[in-house]
Amino acid sequence: MLACYNARFYSIPCGAKMKRVVLYTQKKCPNCDTAKRYLDEKKIPYRLCSVNEPRGSKELASIGGRGVPTLKIGDQVLRGFSIKSFESMYRS
Repeated sequence: MLACYNARFYSIPCGAKMKRVVLYTQKKCPNCDTAKRYLDEKKIPYRLCSVNEPRGSKELASIGGRGVPTLKIGDQVLRGFSIKSFESMYRS
């Protein structure tokens, strides 16, 4: 099984500003599940990366992350998950 894979992709409204989003998660992480659910409900495309696999763990470390959930939004990193913080980074 690959550590990182493409998750759900949805169409984005014309003219919408879109940043690449990567969600770093691990098994049995309620906050990771909350972040996934939010992204799915908002139809925001993202790549899911499991830190349970060596490749995912190495990728998370390369961006300075240590815990999950961590989101890479464009060139910015969000540690933990907050809707307000995510929306601010995603729309900026």
